[in-house]
Amino acid sequence: MGSHQDSIRNDSPPPLPTPVTAAGRAGLDALLADPGRAVVALDFDGTLAPIVPDPDRARAHPEAVPALAALAPKVASIAVITGRPAEVAVHHGGFAGVPGLDRLVVLGHYGAERWDAATGTLATPAPHPGVAAVRAELPGLLERSGAAQGTWTEDKGHAVAVHTRRAPDPQAAFEALRAPLADLAARHGLIVEPGRMVLELRPPGMDKGAALRGYVHSLDAASVLFAGDDLGDLPAYAAVDTLRAEGTPGLLVCSGSDEVTELRKRADVEVPGPAGVVALLTALAHRLS
Repeated sequence: MGSHQDSIRNDSPPPLPTPVTAAGRAGLDALLADPGRAVVALDFDGTLAPIVPDPDRARAHPEAVPALAALAPKVASIAVITGRPAEVAVHHGGFAGVPGLDRLVVLGHYGAERWDAATGTLATPAPHPGVAAVRAELPGLLERSGAAQGTWTEDKGHAVAVHTRRAPDPQAAFEALRAPLADLAARHGLIVEPGRMVLELRPPGMDKGAALRGYVHSLDAASVLFAGDDLGDLPAYAAVDTLRAEGTPGLLVCSGSDEVTELRKRADVEVPGPAGVVALLTALAHRLS
């Protein structure tokens, strides 16, 4: 039987990590000093939800929603910023109808859509016409490329993504498709955003950086934390850098993986995947109690 001291130790909240940069330490200090004016922004896949071969089966880490519900009442807002449709992220995350999550928003399609937990309402614009054209041409392109085996197309409404994770050689299929998909996207006024064994075709100007910066400014936030894991999160990292230059302290968190290392080099704090992100959110909630 464990001792009483063991019980105390096991029930103790995880410690807050120490940022490795001065800018990160300033960002964390600002968040802790005035949490009511802080925005905590998070990617979904790979950050709140473990990466899985079939994106339809992705679900938030089991402890993510309790951690978010504990933290949300103590900050200005929690924003989940994702390339997925907002309603899909809400469903896969289990965010709807959760007590304590009134201050959570989901900015889907890189900010083109917005779902508010407080009201359950969704605001969404009409999709770019190039998306429909790309959707129609993709099956033939994949067949002609010779890289169709094991690839899977995800229709996101405002974007279309081609996944190669289930191909016999995922990296080879990814590389083989980069150029033809870029040509297809360019013909229809779209761009290609590479990610972890996925190539997404979407309208230009839709990125997590623009979504994050606009949201932080809309709340007149005094500090911002952003956590991400993939190449599509680099614009949000750049947005935090810009906000810092404008006088808003920020903290950059990397949900670490061996597949993508670019964010690790830029982050103030690295944690071990979604479980590490949940531990960080839990530590923040305890610290602000």
